[in-house]
Amino acid sequence: MTVEPGRYRHFKGGEYEVLALAKHSETQEPMVVYRPLYNETGWWVRPLPMFLETVTHEGKTVPRFERIV
Repeated sequence: MTVEPGRYRHFKGGEYEVLALAKHSETQEPMVVYRPLYNETGWWVRPLPMFLETVTHEGKTVPRFERIV
């Protein structure tokens, strides 16, 4: 299970850039490093399994983040 750097759309509509994959210093858990493209709130991290999971939105099961070209 992996994520490629690039542009992604959140299920709520915002666009993000995945910058890198990293590991948590204590647990070695894989983390996704990303930033929003619609504002300047800095870099964020999210556990890889959470980044890749599906969510229910408006009655449909959709990916939390979807790669866009």
